[in-house]
Amino acid sequence: MKKITLLLALFATSVIFAQQQAYYNGIDFNLNGQALKQALSTKITSTHTRSLSYGDLWNLYAQTDKAENNSSHVVLIYGWENGTDADVTNDRTRLATNHGGNNGQFNREHVFAQSLGTPALGESGAGSDGHHLRPADVQRNSSRGNLKFTTGTGNSRANNGGWYPGDEWKGDVARIIMYTYLRYPTQCLPTNVGIGSSSGTGDAMIDLFLRWNAEDPVSALEIQRNDYLANRSNTYGQGNRNPFIDNPYLATKIWGGQEAEDRWGTLGTTSQYVAYSVYPNPTDTGEVNIVSQNAVDQIQVIDIKGQVLKNYTFDGETEIKINIKEFTPGVYFLKIIGNQGVTTRKVILN
Repeated sequence: MKKITLLLALFATSVIFAQQQAYYNGIDFNLNGQALKQALSTKITSTHTRSLSYGDLWNLYAQTDKAENNSSHVVLIYGWENGTDADVTNDRTRLATNHGGNNGQFNREHVFAQSLGTPALGESGAGSDGHHLRPADVQRNSSRGNLKFTTGTGNSRANNGGWYPGDEWKGDVARIIMYTYLRYPTQCLPTNVGIGSSSGTGDAMIDLFLRWNAEDPVSALEIQRNDYLANRSNTYGQGNRNPFIDNPYLATKIWGGQEAEDRWGTLGTTSQYVAYSVYPNPTDTGEVNIVSQNAVDQIQVIDIKGQVLKNYTFDGETEIKINIKEFTPGVYFLKIIGNQGVTTRKVILN
């Protein structure tokens, strides 16, 4: 039964990738720079066939942001702690019905701060786009306010006059900003919401978000959100996708900078797509299972500073169990190396 379940998970992963590629029919991926940016902007705008209201977001979150191990809870952006300490503002999950404007509840975080839009975002259009807004603890969201994003390490906090979203969330933030820029190109300029240089990007993108996109691989939560919102048959499905979740390397093709992962294995030079299943994630015990449809030769455990903490070698295995309990709770990356290429996945140790 276990093997059948794993095979079904791998098959589902392959189907999802096929669906993603079908969505981009008509896009010439030989394009680069502003030409590719415009083609993707046109695609995500023309397929955005349902607009959500600000009130719809509460019900949307129960679907898009539900916690992997507890479907009655939603995952809070900027959070990191599993609820065992006295500080509720740093919780990573919360009961899906516990929303509003009071302390201890979660509210709707405009990742692109409302007041930094040109014009300000409000509660419609970019201000109610499901790809943009995420659930966040009320008080932590208030601490963020309209601070611009800036560099940092560790957990979310105000830093050097700006806001660092946290090691787990910086990639999510970068890919959300990239999406909002393509979907609302004059209203949501990255230079308005982040601290960094745009001199090498050819437009208003900044190097900060390109680095975050490359350093923090796409998470299972991002994929869950993207797939739900893309499906117009879902009650709150918009019909469009965030291209940078589907393939972070698209940002590299458009703006250059640090090379991001090519999740399709067809555009870049350093990684290839390998169907896999990594679970549980987050892990409470430290045990992590990796199942791949291709042979795995090596897995490296890497910290957020890029240091290789542990190296596992295998003899072309496809079902693997490792344990990272020896490390401090936080965000780590698994670099999976096999006969079909290299892929990197983020794993969270509670």
